[in-house]
Amino acid sequence: MREWDEPVAYGKRLKNLINRAFPERQIHLRTRARIRFFRIPQWFQVATVSGLILSTGWVSFSTFSYIEHDEIVGAKDTQIADARRAYDNLSSEVSAYQRRFTELTRELEDNHNLMLSLVERNATLQRSLTSVEKRLRYTESEREDVADARESLRNKLGSLEDEMRALSGKNFSLRDNLMSVETDLQKVIRERDEARKQGGQLSSQVAALEDRLNNLQTAQDVAVEKMTERTMAYIGSLEKVVEITGIGVDSLLASSDGVEAQNAQGGPFIPVKLDEAGGQLMQKLARLDTHLGQWETLQAVMARLPLAAPLNTYYVTSSFGKRRDPVNKRWSAHYGTDFGGPVRSPIYAPAPGIVKQAGTKGRYGRFIEIDHGSGIITRYAHLNRISVKRGDKVEFRQEIGKLGNSGRSTGPHLHYEIVFNGKPQDPMRFIKAGRHVFQEQ
Repeated sequence: MREWDEPVAYGKRLKNLINRAFPERQIHLRTRARIRFFRIPQWFQVATVSGLILSTGWVSFSTFSYIEHDEIVGAKDTQIADARRAYDNLSSEVSAYQRRFTELTRELEDNHNLMLSLVERNATLQRSLTSVEKRLRYTESEREDVADARESLRNKLGSLEDEMRALSGKNFSLRDNLMSVETDLQKVIRERDEARKQGGQLSSQVAALEDRLNNLQTAQDVAVEKMTERTMAYIGSLEKVVEITGIGVDSLLASSDGVEAQNAQGGPFIPVKLDEAGGQLMQKLARLDTHLGQWETLQAVMARLPLAAPLNTYYVTSSFGKRRDPVNKRWSAHYGTDFGGPVRSPIYAPAPGIVKQAGTKGRYGRFIEIDHGSGIITRYAHLNRISVKRGDKVEFRQEIGKLGNSGRSTGPHLHYEIVFNGKPQDPMRFIKAGRHVFQEQ
């Protein structure tokens, strides 16, 4: 019964509250002597107050909704404006990248033309060196002929002097018979004068030949000195390029198998005396020959260095050395350089060599390894396609594959490594050294 009594009591209290708040009211209107009144019942008062409350609530809700809608619209307009600014910035960056791509393409074409010019100049220099060597050998032969002619003239002069002494002795022996042999004496005098005249002419010829020989030797010394200076300059330039790659010149030459055989020489040791004719020239020629051998050795080694980039168009996505792993974001060692570029871009051999591996290799995906000799190996990973097989001989700038996204990779790129005597090297230093060659030329 208590459960039913509580709602009934609550309803009575509510009814009493309404009766107290909204009692029946009357509005009296008096017009002269006439009085009228209007009765306002309780239900009308409750309905009116309820209507006012509902109207006020609806107006408040509508105002709040309108203000909030304006704020939402303003925020959306701000977001649209930010998106438009971001799009404009992105368009500017794309335009800048396109201009940079065009500049890089033009620069690579210029570098290619410079490399062709360098190869042609090297061939011209080789032909010039061969011509100089032939000329030096011809000059040496001519000098030997002049020395032989001078020795022959000296022998003739000595024989003439002996004849003159013999004639003088004969003159003294015929002094007592002067009258009887006057005719013979005059003949002898004429022969003596003729002999003296011939001796003077021979002495003049010998002096002229000696002057000619000295001038020839001076010209040879100047030519050899110039050739030596030019050869030393070329050697210094090549050594500077090797130093830019980060590899010591001595270490590179020590690892150059088969290159030293090009300068193999031998024979007995015969010292040249400095007071002999042409002794100093022979020493200069020997020094020049040593420098030429060193220059040829460096050229042969330089031909094996991968100084060109393996792609025509690229951008560096990950450098050599310490980095955060692109997959697990942990610090790791990166023993190569990642080059980004369009999928299926051709990959070229940066130097001649022999393919040691060509196929799939674990997380490297499609993989190629090329041995360039002298302890230098290049590696190419994440390829889309391989164009060579194991044992193939590849030439400089020969296409070996296509850029791809195979193996453990987050996107299309080429993982490029250079190894020297088992130690990884920074590929960008080799590419920088190749650019230095173009600048020197």
